[in-house]
Amino acid sequence: MDFLALPKIDLHCHLDGSVRPDTIIDLAKQYNIELPEDRDAVVQSLTVPEDCKNLDEYLACFSLPLQVMQTEEAIERISFELYEDAALENVKYLEVRFAPILHVNKGLSLDTIIASAVKGMKRAEEKYDIKGNYIMSVLRMFPKDSIKDVIDAGKPYLGKGVVAFDIAGGEKPGFCAEFPEYTQYAIEQGYRVTVHAGEQWHGQNVYDAVTMLDAERIGHGVHIQGNEDAYNIVKEKQVALETCPTSNVQTKCIHQFSDHPIAEFKKDGIVVTINTDNRTVSNTTMTNEVKRVCETFGLTKEDYAEIYKYSVESAFASDEVKQHLMGFVEQI
Repeated sequence: MDFLALPKIDLHCHLDGSVRPDTIIDLAKQYNIELPEDRDAVVQSLTVPEDCKNLDEYLACFSLPLQVMQTEEAIERISFELYEDAALENVKYLEVRFAPILHVNKGLSLDTIIASAVKGMKRAEEKYDIKGNYIMSVLRMFPKDSIKDVIDAGKPYLGKGVVAFDIAGGEKPGFCAEFPEYTQYAIEQGYRVTVHAGEQWHGQNVYDAVTMLDAERIGHGVHIQGNEDAYNIVKEKQVALETCPTSNVQTKCIHQFSDHPIAEFKKDGIVVTINTDNRTVSNTTMTNEVKRVCETFGLTKEDYAEIYKYSVESAFASDEVKQHLMGFVEQI
């Protein structure tokens, strides 16, 4: 297979984990932010180490990007560049998630932050053959008094570049019990819902995310393997798993790539999708993810076409965009 030429869809990609290193260097100089001495050291600080111990160490790589992502110009530029990078490797649809509350440190309003990200995406859509949408994330460990503010700020952009609400950050067992009020509020405002769950061993969190938070998709979800209730509900309700294989290995939730359950899940009728998670932090692309999955598990073009269709069907896109994306199946 010509993996670069294959049409692709990425439903799980974080904005702040997918910033070009050279852009960070450029912006840091503009904003007088202290950097490591040379480019290699900057790249090293942005990319997860090979001996990464866990998710918390993985998340430390987001510190420098967040320092530069505090102006309208920076957020718009980084948004545009992410969509540009994806388009150039034949990604036809990309849903990007980010937590607006992380970008208020220099006084930007939530509205300005969201508008800047959407503007960058729209600029890329005009220039390249790619469609996109944004997902509003909140972090589990943050105070909850800002969650409805984020939902309210994103509401005017629903259907105009924003589509969904997400809960992200370090995962602890039982976290879902704290969030039904917020996912229900988001749904009432017109948001779709996806939740990071079952990434760090807690399969029960996936069951809870579906039953308590009305999650339509699950970020990662690989640890339904160890929880019969979670496995069964994902399979029965056809809840799509946004798997990110390289990231899952780096955060040690999967021991090695060949242990990833994506192929086993697919064979058993679970809706699986292939995604990048964080292009820069994980040092990956959609081409790389698709290639590694297909080659590691011996997937055929027909298998990949099925996963591509899963991604289209699970996307939080309009029917018009989904019809457009289905037109690329014949290129597989």
